[in-house]
Amino acid sequence: MRDRVAVLEQLGAAHRHLPLRPDPHERHQQVRAGGFDQRPACGAQVADRGFTALTVEGVAARSGVHKTTVYRRWGNVAGLIADALELAGGEPWPVPDTGTIEGDLRALARLVADGFADPREGPVSTAFVSAAMHDADAARALHAFFMARHDQSSAIVTRAVARGELSADVDPAEVVRAAVAPVYYRLFVSHEPVDAAVADRAAGGALAAARAGALNASV
Repeated sequence: MRDRVAVLEQLGAAHRHLPLRPDPHERHQQVRAGGFDQRPACGAQVADRGFTALTVEGVAARSGVHKTTVYRRWGNVAGLIADALELAGGEPWPVPDTGTIEGDLRALARLVADGFADPREGPVSTAFVSAAMHDADAARALHAFFMARHDQSSAIVTRAVARGELSADVDPAEVVRAAVAPVYYRLFVSHEPVDAAVADRAAGGALAAARAGALNASV
């Protein structure tokens, strides 16, 4: 999730004549092409004050435009976040490649933990999760985001199978989920600290389960 600050800062390129929710591919081209850009204001407000303080009025004020321009394009705060998530799903993800499945899973779990610990990235990442808890569109976008990330990160397991480190019966996405789930649990359920040791333990548990056959596709 390290790319989320950049994604929020690259959200949108709205214009008064754009439909509220255009085709994602068309929207992505419009983002790159330019136009009204509320993205720096959105990212800055979330990073500085958190999701609960993010408002359409605040984004409009920081962007120097009227609030109706933002409302017309995104509808509400959740719409801003949902668009950011849709774009983030298509952004490159730095999938670890250390040469071993153990190293890759540790690096993956640490990557997630470090992203939330970062003073700039953390609040933005948390905003994505918070929005999904309050809005159905944001929840669907978050689901699609994670499905894309799991698919990309599955390369870790595919490589491990090719090296003979894991059985071909293993479910790559389940291994990825198992490696990062304890990190998210501590962050958003038990609200416990997450450090490198926690990330390494989560990765180790996922690897042990995979080697034991508990994460096979048929299980």
